Amino acid sequence: MAGGAFVSEGGSGGRDYEGGVTVFVVITCMVAAMGGLLFGYDLGISGGVTSMDEFLSKFFPQLERQRQKVKNETAYCKFDDQKLQLFTSSLYLAALVASFVASVVTRKYGRKVSMFTGGLAFLTGALINAFAINVTMLIIGRLLLGVGVGFANQSTPVYLSEMAPAKIRGALNICFQVAITSGILVANLINYGTSNMAKHGWRVSLGLAAVPAILMVIGSFFLPDTPNSMLERGKYEEAKQMLKKVRGTDNVDHEFQDIRDACEAAKKVEHPWKNIMQSKYRPALVFCSAIPFFQQITGINVIMFYAPVLFKTLGFGDDAALMSAVITGVVNVLATFVSLYSVDRFGRRFLFLEGGIQMFICQILVGSFIGLKFGTTGTGTLTPATADWILVFICVYVAGFAWSWGPLGWLVPSEICPLEIRPAGQAINVSVNMFFTFLIGQFFLTMLCHMKFGLFYFFAGMVAIMTIFVYFLFPETRGVPIEEMGRVWKQHWFWKNYIPDDAVIGGHDEN
Repeated sequence: MAGGAFVSEGGSGGRDYEGGVTVFVVITCMVAAMGGLLFGYDLGISGGVTSMDEFLSKFFPQLERQRQKVKNETAYCKFDDQKLQLFTSSLYLAALVASFVASVVTRKYGRKVSMFTGGLAFLTGALINAFAINVTMLIIGRLLLGVGVGFANQSTPVYLSEMAPAKIRGALNICFQVAITSGILVANLINYGTSNMAKHGWRVSLGLAAVPAILMVIGSFFLPDTPNSMLERGKYEEAKQMLKKVRGTDNVDHEFQDIRDACEAAKKVEHPWKNIMQSKYRPALVFCSAIPFFQQITGINVIMFYAPVLFKTLGFGDDAALMSAVITGVVNVLATFVSLYSVDRFGRRFLFLEGGIQMFICQILVGSFIGLKFGTTGTGTLTPATADWILVFICVYVAGFAWSWGPLGWLVPSEICPLEIRPAGQAINVSVNMFFTFLIGQFFLTMLCHMKFGLFYFFAGMVAIMTIFVYFLFPETRGVPIEEMGRVWKQHWFWKNYIPDDAVIGGHDEN
């Protein structure tokens, strides 16, 4: 963990509560963040497996025939196969549906029950994939993995935001993203190792997904529930004792009362899905929808899903393609630690904007290099120097994402929703994220075939739009207690038009 990540300047408009950063809360949040390993491992493993010849010949023999057909025609269409893309993308369609079920489970039974359920589903899916004998088993396994991802991504960010003190909420929540990037890197390393196995290397890669699932199941079994979740279920004394434990002080009356007020208001809300449509929750609804959309439309999962496939498409050899994916994975992890250090120092807006500019420049450069070498026909070869430059700019692009839109895409939606709409808000965040992850996974290789190098310009344009969106519409939320987020919206030039004057705490009316 980056040194000094737990020191923060005062927030913008938030109330200071007593208590410090305890070892208990740090360990608890780090264990909970292991839920990110599920998502990260799968993001990294699928691209490597789908580039292994043994896997392709066993489950997708038609692709080999297609690759021979286009061998002398265009490099862009080597892997354009809908069934192959369905193997990657089906998980995220299941995660989309599961996130809505998880929102109900998270609210009724607590965050840790939802995390436990996610880990169990992921474990089952990993085992089915490891022993798959046909495409049907592969897809069923992927769907169960998706259920696990949907539950874990719904509950883990909320758990982290609720347990962490406001002044270091960003750093502790980004532990989730650190776990995701670590999972991606581990998966890339495993793919690199198993690709050299004589037989069944792909089974080992897919089966080892059981390891993060087991860690998730065991970890969530021993984790305590959050004070917010306990209050939601009427456990007032237990919630207060837990709040004292995680804050390291007996003087938690002010914070406990604020959480209790928010909880009482939340209990009056019978239909959170209906209520999130009210104007006073408009900022939360917009950002819980827009941030995950923009996060996926950056094109990052093109790199995470298909890095080995993309590098092979560009002419890298088999080992070189997998090693290039490992290099981007290392950059991803290291850059995420930068966000651990900076998110509570420089704030969310700064990282959003800087990361957006960095990604925009890199997408333009990568698209231009590929366009100059392959043109619109897809014929040509990369010189070693050009290949190295493409890899460098992809790494700089990945770094820009990893310290901005990567972690903030999970942090911001989890910290801006008042308790009464929090499960609904997080479900929207996860479902939008999974839906567009599904679209990217299902159609990227087809888009590459038809749009060619222009696809990178398309993603660059989307990055430019989302950076402008943040510049004008997103206020700083650093250091603001979740229950007081309504104050931030009320002070914003645009969102103040939607927030009633008596919305003081968390965005609910204080009567």
